[in-house]
Amino acid sequence: MNDFMFNMIRSELEDVVGRDNVSVTESDKISHSVDYFWLSRLWEDRGRMMPLADFIVYPGSDEEVAKILVIANYYKIPVFPWGGGAGSQGGALAVKGGILLDMKRMNNVIELDEKSMCVTAEAGINFAQLEWYVNEKGYSLMHYPSSLTCSTLGGFLAHNGIGVLSTKYGKIDDQCMHIEMAVPSGKILKSTPVPKHSSGPSILHMFLGSEGTLGVITKATMKIFKKPEVRKFRAFLFKDVPTGLAFGRDLLQEFKPSIMRLYNEEETKSIIKNILGVEKEGAFMNIAIEGNGDIVEIEERIALKMCEERGGMDLGSDYGEKWWDSRVTFFYPDHALDLPKMFGTLDTISTYSNMENIYWALKKTMEQFEGVRFIAHFSHWYEWGVMIYDRFIIENPPEDPEEAMRLHNEIWNAGIRAILDNGGVVNDHHGVGMKLGRLMKEQYKENMVVFEALKKELDPNGIMNPYKLGL
Repeated sequence: MNDFMFNMIRSELEDVVGRDNVSVTESDKISHSVDYFWLSRLWEDRGRMMPLADFIVYPGSDEEVAKILVIANYYKIPVFPWGGGAGSQGGALAVKGGILLDMKRMNNVIELDEKSMCVTAEAGINFAQLEWYVNEKGYSLMHYPSSLTCSTLGGFLAHNGIGVLSTKYGKIDDQCMHIEMAVPSGKILKSTPVPKHSSGPSILHMFLGSEGTLGVITKATMKIFKKPEVRKFRAFLFKDVPTGLAFGRDLLQEFKPSIMRLYNEEETKSIIKNILGVEKEGAFMNIAIEGNGDIVEIEERIALKMCEERGGMDLGSDYGEKWWDSRVTFFYPDHALDLPKMFGTLDTISTYSNMENIYWALKKTMEQFEGVRFIAHFSHWYEWGVMIYDRFIIENPPEDPEEAMRLHNEIWNAGIRAILDNGGVVNDHHGVGMKLGRLMKEQYKENMVVFEALKKELDPNGIMNPYKLGL
């Protein structure tokens, strides 16, 4: 972009949001050039400059977002929506220059509807701030991912995220009632006022998980829940992963705990030992049961009886309570995986019939790479299946960033293809972004035409978050 056109477009953007809300400083561009995607962090760590946006723009309303998109669409400039920058898939990276749209000025709560048990807020609000707001009224959103304090409502919706209480309360798409999204034409599209209906296909679910490739989420209405009267924890130890999986599957035929986390033997003797102090071998499981006190007491008895019947060991409530208190500690320095290690989380989900095959296929595939350590746990459960949160770790990856990138992508290709070959999907809840976009066509094959047609209709010039989600 030549200097003349750069400054003309800058003036147009400033006319929409004000001079103070358009930045072209190198420091702002660099600080928005890296998220939690391993390759972006590696690139910067090894002295390589990541691609930079031309403009960092901070809109203050949905109308301003719409006007910015019209400008970008006219000049055919890419737009990259940015929430908290905590994504692990490179989904917000401005890999083609253009406009990086930082949404955090749009941080207002619009309405708390206690009669309908929902809250409406702008998409740029920090999710912890929104949670604290409803907490003051005696409610909770019941969405507790590890990035709760550093991500936005729009970011969670854009990649269809999940939190630790999901087994009882669902993913964020189960918790979202209504959404609004600005598209390149300047229109602000709205889903139906309620999430469940038979008025044609759900526009809500077309927007959720679209990762900024169709437009920019500007506003959402979320369910709220009364805080539980009781939340009880229990920890169990099973001889192996298959026994723990069978226990979790059968337990969900009786009732829904809010938390169910089953760790494989490797994670039990490493992470669980280091953080919780569990010194036993086997597959550690933590559950939480919450709600009305009388009902919780009954459900706890059922869980204990079922554990005993399957040869499991009841470790009491202390480990479970410590897990809850330490649930973010897993991601703190000295516990979280970080450079110079190479690592990745290949989270996927499948039916129970396929999960053991996926687990063993992933373990075999990952351990074929020299120096890889494979760990896994199962953390989001349904009546029909479960999600696996598995990781590969290499202590001493190649020093050369280009060789490290090639190895990283090679491992991901092999892992995701092992998942697809055994009945899983490209991703469960971290999203697709740039990291996995190339594999979307391998999952959907001829069905990609659905996504491509929607993209072409809403974003005919392809300005919205290019190279993400395989679009």
